[in-house]
Amino acid sequence: MAELAYLSLGSNMGDRGQHLRAAISRLASLGRVLSVSAFYEAEPVEVTDQPWFLNCVVTLETLRTPPQLMQDILQIERDMGRKRTREKGPRTIDIDILLFGECLIEDEGLTIPHPAMHERRFVLAPLAEIAPDAIHPRLHRSAREMLEALPAGQQTVRKYTGQ
Repeated sequence: MAELAYLSLGSNMGDRGQHLRAAISRLASLGRVLSVSAFYEAEPVEVTDQPWFLNCVVTLETLRTPPQLMQDILQIERDMGRKRTREKGPRTIDIDILLFGECLIEDEGLTIPHPAMHERRFVLAPLAEIAPDAIHPRLHRSAREMLEALPAGQQTVRKYTGQ
């Protein structure tokens, strides 16, 4: 049975918009892309000495299991030139599984829901745009509620108009 997965995509190297569009195109081979948020520009968090990111969220309807989807996502990242040389450092493409149906998974290499999604404006703004009522199965709060709960000025995130 098909499940809905919400995926966060980000890029801060090269042609960021082209990297996001290419990743979205490749995700279509893993299921049906039902919706894509606007692109959002966001200042980096944690490792701040790097270029700003371009981010979006995709709704993917897929028949894959969460581990299969994660493996396929990692392959897309590798195929698109992602090099993991510095944790949370610059990257051509980063794809994270935010939510996968109502799954709660805590395995090595795969945690669903994404463990920091409720703290990240660059994730919640595009998620709330396309799925405001998507529920975090552990926190029992919607994307909209989580976004509204973030402290003002926590991170600069703005809709990107250069698409």
